[in-house]
Amino acid sequence: MTLASPETFPLAARASAANTSARVRDLRLDFFRGIAMFIILVAHTPGNFLTLWIPARWGFSDATEIFVFCSGMASAIAFGSAFAKVGWLLGTARVAFRVWQVYWAHIGLFVAIAALMAGIDHYGGYDKTYIGSLNLWAFFEAPAEPLIGLMTLSYVPNYFDILPMYMVVLAMMPLVMALSRINRWAVFAFMIAVWLGAQTWLAGAAHLAFPAEPWSDRKWFFNPFGWQLIFFTGFAFMRGWLPKPPVHGALVAIAALVVIVTVGLSDVAVRLVAQNSAFDTSGVNPVVAARKFLRPLIDKTDFGVLRYVHFLALGYIAWVIAGDKGDNLLARGGSMPARVWDRVVRIILKVGQQSLAVFVASMFLARVMGFVMDLTGRSTATVVLVNLGGALVLVAVAYGAGWFKSQPWKGKAA
Repeated sequence: MTLASPETFPLAARASAANTSARVRDLRLDFFRGIAMFIILVAHTPGNFLTLWIPARWGFSDATEIFVFCSGMASAIAFGSAFAKVGWLLGTARVAFRVWQVYWAHIGLFVAIAALMAGIDHYGGYDKTYIGSLNLWAFFEAPAEPLIGLMTLSYVPNYFDILPMYMVVLAMMPLVMALSRINRWAVFAFMIAVWLGAQTWLAGAAHLAFPAEPWSDRKWFFNPFGWQLIFFTGFAFMRGWLPKPPVHGALVAIAALVVIVTVGLSDVAVRLVAQNSAFDTSGVNPVVAARKFLRPLIDKTDFGVLRYVHFLALGYIAWVIAGDKGDNLLARGGSMPARVWDRVVRIILKVGQQSLAVFVASMFLARVMGFVMDLTGRSTATVVLVNLGGALVLVAVAYGAGWFKSQPWKGKAA
């Protein structure tokens, strides 16, 4: 793969390449996106002690980076090839339709969760106020302004901020594809310039961001102008604008070093130092002090650069382990362990393939799981069983969504 302009190739060859990229699906894409779906479910379940073991506790990046990066790769297959085959205008229409779908998924998710929280509070009579657990007071106390804000995306509560960010990043795609016709470097310049404009520590109050509610100066928790960097990095790799990184021992060593050093600045390190008085210097946790110093570089809202570096290092290691096109993911053996492993991998792949349906279901399901654990307690056995049940529901949603998308009724005689 090279950085050569697509205009240097004949139109027929470009169309053939686009068709090939659309037919060939990298197993790594669906596998890691499926893993991210399960992590997101665990991370969003209130009072879930399994969150102590998710990737976010061991480094700067987390499942959000996996989801956004893989979504960029998937978008390169689904939408990038459309621009090549049917032109810029129809390619833009294809993206607009997807944005429309995600928009209504966001609205439906908010309404469903708000109704769930209101129903528990209204009929349950519990000491805990579930509406307050998501800070939805403004929506229920005076709904006119929040309702307008909900429909215009100017009211985005923190729990509901991933899909709006995804919509805005998708909406940037036609511009990125237009720039790619000029020069690939114009795309990279655009990505970097927009990311720099989203960094609060650089631009101050004038940084690029969207308001999260009309009655305060709070911004979207996930700033799309920062997060587009990781999305279009995945997009560029899948479109061939960036070459595949070579498998080299030195690169593996550098990536591993980045990951290991980052563990020393992670939440796990904060807890370990806090539990060991020998590291306590005049009441100040040195890891906390270091993270505070690095805050602009590890900030999740604006997508700090160290999150980017950590994810690329971790992603490279995963890419090497998985093998080309994910060949190492499937055992393809005749033994019982190999068959079980292949079955598990194929289930994860199915979850990754139906990411939007699974994501929406997981965000709703996480609140249900939190409520169930409020009622039953949070013993180790209870938490494990509830999480296992939630994972099985996500698998059922993935297979159900796949079944409906296959439109099996079209293959049946009337």
